[in-house]
Amino acid sequence: MEIIAYLASALIGVSLGLIGGGGSILTVPVMVYLFGVNPLLATSYSLFIVGTTSMVGAFQNLRNKLVNLKIALLFGLSSVTTVFIIRKFFVSLIPSQLFTISNFQVTSNIMTMLLFALLMLAASFSMIKDKLRLKSVVSTAPGSGWKLLIYGVSIGFVTGLLGAGGGFLLIPTLVIILGLPMKEAIGTSLMIIAFNSLVGFTGDLDHFNINWPFLLKVTAIALAGIFVGIFISSKIDGGKLKKGFGWFVLIMGGYILGKELILKG
Repeated sequence: MEIIAYLASALIGVSLGLIGGGGSILTVPVMVYLFGVNPLLATSYSLFIVGTTSMVGAFQNLRNKLVNLKIALLFGLSSVTTVFIIRKFFVSLIPSQLFTISNFQVTSNIMTMLLFALLMLAASFSMIKDKLRLKSVVSTAPGSGWKLLIYGVSIGFVTGLLGAGGGFLLIPTLVIILGLPMKEAIGTSLMIIAFNSLVGFTGDLDHFNINWPFLLKVTAIALAGIFVGIFISSKIDGGKLKKGFGWFVLIMGGYILGKELILKG
């Protein structure tokens, strides 16, 4: 089981290098179901692993001139602020016992995994549909700045609450709303994910006891994976691989829903 867990950790980096997102979709389930980490702590570990891995991938893309720094900084400002507020002031206030439905006790751990499963389903549909070839008609429209602000806050909320970088939300936004080419959107997405995740993790330092040797080991494996992902993306049609990954995420999301609702119900 431990070998499977570390192989899955490598896939976190591979997915980030390949499609500019999806790493956090794997990180929390890997932490919870393969390493046995508490779900709330798993969201914190996810922020560090995905943030560090994304930053390395972003710099690699920056060297290849595939990162739009202006958009990364402007778009990331609202999302980074939201992430920090959520992780610093909100997460620690979530009670362990939330509510009861009939005889089913809904805890914060169960709710975290249920919300994450729904996020996985939404991400899988986004990747399977692959509608990112649309041309932008919104980026120059009046009021588009407010739309970008709302997108940034929304992505920051998802990242802060669930430890997910929001790559599956970022890529469509960067391509459809801002009209970035796909490869540039991937590099820019990695930079924004890195900002969001690492800033969010700093908000956790006072709330969790971090197992640094374990966290750094998993992060190192994910870092190796992102270089593999970047290499594969230069050799193989990323669209087909993205759809395949989308189906995998769909199955994983369905599994988590069934496990949390049926087996624990």
